[in-house]
Amino acid sequence: MTTEKIERIEAKVDSSPQRLLPQKPLRAGGYTAGLGLVELVAILLGLLYLVPFYYVIVNSFKSIAEIYTNTSALPSVWLASNYTEAWEAMNYGRVFLNSLLITAGANLLIVLFTSMAAWKLVRTKHWISTVIFFLFVAAMVIPFQSIMIPLVKVSSLLGLLNSHWGLMVMYLGFGSGISVFLYHGFMKSIPEEIEEAAIIDGCSTWGVFWRIVFPLLKPITVTIVILNSLWIWNDFLLPSLVLRDIELRTIPLATFYFFGQYTKQWDLALAGLVLGIVPLLVFFFGMQKHIIKGITSGSIK
Repeated sequence: MTTEKIERIEAKVDSSPQRLLPQKPLRAGGYTAGLGLVELVAILLGLLYLVPFYYVIVNSFKSIAEIYTNTSALPSVWLASNYTEAWEAMNYGRVFLNSLLITAGANLLIVLFTSMAAWKLVRTKHWISTVIFFLFVAAMVIPFQSIMIPLVKVSSLLGLLNSHWGLMVMYLGFGSGISVFLYHGFMKSIPEEIEEAAIIDGCSTWGVFWRIVFPLLKPITVTIVILNSLWIWNDFLLPSLVLRDIELRTIPLATFYFFGQYTKQWDLALAGLVLGIVPLLVFFFGMQKHIIKGITSGSIK
């Protein structure tokens, strides 16, 4: 019987040799004219988006007369003094710390409160949770200009005007909609069994969230922090309504003071814009690996 089995196996192998041969990998298509056209269009679009940066950076090194003469040409003399004058006129060290404090504080409040709110809304299976979630989403479509006057009146009654703390609280309100929406969608991918196992092991509800759930939210938390930082750092309208003292000004407010009623100091204003953009670019590129990690983590889930 053993010999017969061996002969049968050999017969099967001989009759289907293609099973033993390695499969040839599929070759990718060659470089076609269509692919080259797509790459050319992508390069042109990239250059188009870089045009505003070119004008801002190049003209920040020119004199005011040269800016009015030809904005597109390179400066005949690169004036680094524009940056030193803008630094002193803006009191850049002070306004940078103000912007950093407001951005970091507002992000901290937004992450803490909206992550807990989204977790409770996801895990509470009730129609009230659905209604509250849609109220958060609906708040995103309300134009800020329509609530400016009531906001200032209510903030004045609550003592939130002319303070960094009051401005952070307002940013918490305006940033809650998109943050709850993003957290809510991400938390649906976290299995409830993980939380149930932690509760069985004796973990409290507070401990389940901060020890189990919140560490798993790191990818979406990084995304939310980046989105809110871009908005809060560059915001001009809300700080202009809330902050009155010069010592409390942010970078956008300090840059605005280069534009007077009768004069516009474009040379210093453009240098101030660059000084305001650089920290945000450093932050963005520093968090780039976390952005990519968050995207890939979300795609795997």
